[in-house]
Amino acid sequence: MPAILVIEDDPATAEEIRLELARHGFDVHVVNNGLSGLESARKPGWSAFVVDRMLPELDGLSVIRMLRAEGVTTPALVLSALDAVNERIDGLRAGGDDYLIKPFALGELIARVQVIIRRPTSSVQTVLRHGPVEVDLVARVARRNGRDLELLGREFQILEYLIRRHDQVVTRKMLLEDVFGYRFELKTNLLDVHVGRLRRKLDLPGEAPLLATIRGTGFRLDVGA
Repeated sequence: MPAILVIEDDPATAEEIRLELARHGFDVHVVNNGLSGLESARKPGWSAFVVDRMLPELDGLSVIRMLRAEGVTTPALVLSALDAVNERIDGLRAGGDDYLIKPFALGELIARVQVIIRRPTSSVQTVLRHGPVEVDLVARVARRNGRDLELLGREFQILEYLIRRHDQVVTRKMLLEDVFGYRFELKTNLLDVHVGRLRRKLDLPGEAPLLATIRGTGFRLDVGA
């Protein structure tokens, strides 16, 4: 029976996670603060960690960083209400294998735990690839066919957001809320300016266009273009 360590300080959330994991055949142990979580995680035998980002005594990312520095490679799923792209990048840089935003569906949590358990422990995903495009989240470098793209901060964030969702159309509302942090309707062409700059850097003359505009909806990273 796979053993899961859950480090979550909210009692109701922790109990929901415990019950759902147990229902799917996991052996679950719960601790409610970062220091206790770190001590428990150092013990052998865990199949995965589920770690809340905001914890008392020691925050979740610090727990993961310390474990990785000590050579602990057990996969970790980070839970957080912080949903900006930079926050997710920080979670990956700390050594997290996946990042799940609160509130979440318990079914999605189970699926993500099952996925990270199946991955080889050496494959923490810090480089995202789709077709000829790759994004290195740690080095903060993006490339097309090995060619470095000189992207500004927002352009990098937009490309990272698109490559994570390459199998779907990304709406303007999704980008404005998740990348720019706007929770209201924007009356300027700010998004179009950034997307236009990204497109010019991503698609040089003579290259097949990869960043497609879906009229009336949004955008898609389309390597089949």
